[in-house]
Amino acid sequence: MTESAPSDIPTSRHTRPVRSYVMRGGRLGPGQERALATLGPRFVLPFQSQLLDLPATFGRQAPCVLEIGFGMGDATAQIAAARPDTDFIGVEVHEAGVGALLKRIGEQDLSNLRILRHDAVEVVQQMIAPASLAAVHVFFPDPWHKKRHHKRRLIQPPLVALLASRLAPGGVLHCATDWEPYAEQMLEVLGAAPALVNTAAGYAPRPDYRPLTKFEARGLRLGHGVRDLVFTRSR
Repeated sequence: MTESAPSDIPTSRHTRPVRSYVMRGGRLGPGQERALATLGPRFVLPFQSQLLDLPATFGRQAPCVLEIGFGMGDATAQIAAARPDTDFIGVEVHEAGVGALLKRIGEQDLSNLRILRHDAVEVVQQMIAPASLAAVHVFFPDPWHKKRHHKRRLIQPPLVALLASRLAPGGVLHCATDWEPYAEQMLEVLGAAPALVNTAAGYAPRPDYRPLTKFEARGLRLGHGVRDLVFTRSR
């Protein structure tokens, strides 16, 4: 999946962050274009430099899950459909993925899902209140295989600390990858975060709520074991 966050959080407005994603073009299908035009105004939230009022956004008080980098939205829609008592916000920078997920929202009549097409770090920093999320999902982020690109990997200590601060006590940070070296890095970074506790002795079994994705199927075909990391905020 793609993800929409820089791996380094800048300490100054003059610092140019390292981006963990590459903006790509790509043609939209007619269904995606239609969904963007008709459903976008309702389900795509504008980026704003102020905290998001979650009950007002969804019209109810419910647990909220943030997903970073939902790709084409297959798993996101499946999870939202299976958990109607939970609200979901998906962050993705690529227009085709946003259009594809909007199309699924329309087809499945999903009222508990909203989208932000913006850089995820800025979303979390400026729009998500501390201790307000039930969970954060980061499924199959780009592994950036080459060593010189490892700095672009999403799961780095500054971002993990930021995400942990937005989780309510007991909230879950759930990552998954089919690339073993990245899984090892994730386990090291998450394990070193003071506010997080691993729910397993290493990697966790895949939770029932996370469906098998095309990325997972591809990884399994290539002989890559898929690894889930499920940590909770302790304080």
